[in-house]
Amino acid sequence: MKIHRSLLAAVFAFQLAACATTSAPVTSSTLQGDAAHPAQTQGWVDTKLFFGLGPADHPEQGISEAQWRAFLDKEVTPRFPDGLTVIDVYGQWQGKQESTPERLHSKMLVIYYPDTSDNRGKIDAIRAAWKQRTGDQSVLRVTQPADVSF
Repeated sequence: MKIHRSLLAAVFAFQLAACATTSAPVTSSTLQGDAAHPAQTQGWVDTKLFFGLGPADHPEQGISEAQWRAFLDKEVTPRFPDGLTVIDVYGQWQGKQESTPERLHSKMLVIYYPDTSDNRGKIDAIRAAWKQRTGDQSVLRVTQPADVSF
């Protein structure tokens, strides 16, 4: 019994020591980045733009998917060729002269980029191009700092 207790005590001490010296494996991104996409970034922002495509209840009266993709190809992708995300959303908008909100089929465009005056100008140009093309009063923009890693 004495040997058995000694053996258990030794095994327990060994396990306790192993717990104290073992740490969780370090994990890192498998994508190391490049000059355009560094592994870690600073000074980047996340911008979301909201585009109304037309009445939610009558999509045939609004901008078609083909027209939307043509807009992306002409106005957005050349300005931000490194990548973007488009999400189908539903929204409501009430113009200054309207008494009730419009229910809209919409797109949310999400772009992460270095926060520079040049890039902010590109965002403004995209918004202006949409308003000119559609006659819309507004393209909602939400920009916030982003902690980005590739």
